[in-house]
Amino acid sequence: MSDKQDHGEPDSPTLAKNNTVDAVVAAILFAFGLVVIVEARRLGAGWTSDGPGAGYFPFYIGLIICISALGIIYQAKFSAQRDTGTFVDREQFKRVLAVLLPAGVYVLATVLLGLYIASAIYITLFMIIMGKYSAFKSVTVAVVVNTVFFMMFEVWFKVPLYKGTLDPLRFLGY
Repeated sequence: MSDKQDHGEPDSPTLAKNNTVDAVVAAILFAFGLVVIVEARRLGAGWTSDGPGAGYFPFYIGLIICISALGIIYQAKFSAQRDTGTFVDREQFKRVLAVLLPAGVYVLATVLLGLYIASAIYITLFMIIMGKYSAFKSVTVAVVVNTVFFMMFEVWFKVPLYKGTLDPLRFLGY
């Protein structure tokens, strides 16, 4: 019995298997290794009159990365011992997106509103939506945390943090 069945939840459909993710990551590593090899050859991967060229060691590092990636791809796709277990199912993926998407919006909000205001909004909404806390408690925590950070960085350490293109805290004189 799976953990989900123990908790009364139905099994969620598999979105990706371990061996597929292994193969994709290995392909990315292979591409990285190829870039290292090409750039090492451009720098001079041979032996010069005064020793190894600038790209000598990077060339072999790139070669090792490529060979390792090919081994991982073989093991992931063609080996009898490949791991075909579930890497992520639909429910797990939804939970990851529930954190990842708001974090991406937070980064974009930081550009406009700065770290302090964007962080206060992020903490408030995260506490309300994900943590199921009351709005009063969420706003209080967000304001207190960001006020402490503002005092610590801007006032005491004199290290200005990004205020955003709109600079909504301009009225404070910082």
